Amino acid sequence: MEHAALWHLPGLLRILWALTRNTAWLPVRRSRWTDLRLWARFIRAKQVRMLCENARPVAFLARHGAQVHALYVHPAHQGRGYGQLLIEEAQASGALELWTHAENLPARRFYGLAGFQEVETGHANDEGVADVRLVWRKETER
Repeated sequence: MEHAALWHLPGLLRILWALTRNTAWLPVRRSRWTDLRLWARFIRAKQVRMLCENARPVAFLARHGAQVHALYVHPAHQGRGYGQLLIEEAQASGALELWTHAENLPARRFYGLAGFQEVETGHANDEGVADVRLVWRKETER
């Protein structure tokens, strides 16, 4: 596991777009150019941790403090424990919170198994779809 560097950006965007551009219920609201600028900013701020296979990124987590901005695992690499490794490393901080799309049932199940609790619903995301806020605190682990 390592911090992403700018030269990893194409690989990270490949993961992001494999999921966000191919999910039927998720409308595309940001241009690829906007994604590129946003993720370059996260990388420069050292907010992205990633896992690689054969020197290519296969999963990443972006967070600032307790706020998890994103966790993505390339579809071809899901089910191998990469998401769990990334979230466990982040949990070492003692507290995390995030929003996920309400229709993303696999993510909600994943976070529930990791000890997160659903505490709020909303729709203030870029896509304008329903979402769920989840929190994890060391003391709330099951």
